[in-house]
Formats: sequence, C-alpha cells, structure tokens
Amino acid sequence: MLRIADTRTGRFVEIPSARRHLLRICVHLPVLDTRIGSVHLRAPLVGDVLARTAELHGLQSLTVHITPDLPQEQAHALDHAMATLGIHPPATVGVHQPTETHCAAADVHVLAYGTDVQGAVGGVWIDVGQVSPAPPGGGVPEGTDQLAVRMLLLGHAYRTPVTVTSAALAQAWRTLGHWRQQVAEWAQEPSRPIPAVVLRQAHAALADDLGVPAVLDMLVGVAERADVPAGAKFETFALLDRVLGLDLVREVGHQHQATP
Repeated sequence: MLRIADTRTGRFVEIPSARRHLLRICVHLPVLDTRIGSVHLRAPLVGDVLARTAELHGLQSLTVHITPDLPQEQAHALDHAMATLGIHPPATVGVHQPTETHCAAADVHVLAYGTDVQGAVGGVWIDVGQVSPAPPGGGVPEGTDQLAVRMLLLGHAYRTPVTVTSAALAQAWRTLGHWRQQVAEWAQEPSRPIPAVVLRQAHAALADDLGVPAVLDMLVGVAERADVPAGAKFETFALLDRVLGLDLVREVGHQHQATP
C-alpha cells in the first residue's frame, strides 16, 4: 500500500483504496504559452514515477493526461519531450475534461504548478512544485542528456520548487555517467541477491509519499559499501531503476565508453 499526502487536507491517504489492485492516476498539465520543454514536464514525471512505484509494489496502474487543447505540432512536441524524459505514454489523453470517466475515478490527481482544475472530484490531490529554468534562453542547454534532467528533478521532493541551473545539470550528468559506468563494471561479476535491509528501505521510502530523493541517497551509500558484493550492487541499481527510469544499465557491455 502506498501513502500520499493530500494537498487539500495535509493528511496521508493510502492508495489505492482497499481491495483494489489498479491505481488510477490523472495528470493535469497547465496551459503553456512557450515552447514545450522538459522543465515543463515535472507533473507527468511525478505521475510516471508514481505508476512505476505502484508496479514495483505489485499493483497495476492506469494513467490519464489532461492537457490544453494543443495544435498538432505542439502535441507532437509534448509527446517527444515526454519520451526523451523517459515518461511512459499515458493510457488516455483528454483535453481539460477532468470529469472524463477515467479521471473522475482517479485515485490520485497530479497537478502541475499553475494548473487551474475545475470539476475534478474524489481521489488524492497533490500539487507539484514549480520548476524554474535558469540557463540562458530559459531552457536546458542543447545536447544535454534529458535523463540528467530527470535525475535532477528526482533529487527533490516533488512538492519542492526546483531551479534548473547549469551547475546542477552538470552535476546530475556526471553522477548519471558515473553510476552507469559502475553498473557496467558490477555487471561483470556474479549476480548476488539484493540485501534484504536495502530492499525494505527502498520499498518503505517509495511507499511513503514517493520518497525518491531518499532512494537516490540510499544508492549512493550502497555504491560505497564494501560489505555489499558487486553483483548485489548491480541487482539493486537495476531493480530500483525500474522506478527511477535513468537507464542505468545503458553501458553494460560498453564499460570502456567515456563518462560524460
């Protein structure tokens, strides 16, 4: 069972409701008057991580995106931006109709910063913090691995405002490259089971209001622990990447490739 803090009440709510094995997620995107980029996609990212977490806990999930009425070109740009950020496509896309069948029955409504939602009823509401792009031009520098953006955003509690600076992106990129290199090296060693205490801590952190930053911190610790075999480190990173979506096994078989 997952626990999410409802923005409207401040109380933790268990999701999905008792005796159900399908988690319905409705993500509400704001109206955008600028070119769509990865920094605008924090709410779909939160919905994606929530769905991945549910699946890791043995639940099925169904995600609906409620978007502005976009021209075809912008709709394609939105799809492309989500794909490069590693966000799984939603089951359904609607146009600002929160009473649509799936959305009306949603267990969780994920609201992007600045979204004005009218008519959605029921379920847990969570407000996602603002993302402010700081690099020149107001976006992510061209050529940046978009999964570094994902990692940067995941490093903050989803309600906390984030400023995407060049320095923060560079650090996320370096860490991502380092982890991929380590995972590739660990993959050459015999597989070992994930330590039970590590698995319990990871499941507990994710179940408690999507504590992804705690999971990232835990992985830093696991990577440095001498008492955890390389094969167990590989299995730990590979399993938790099912939630993180950082493609941490990308360098397996190519461990001599330069780290960014």
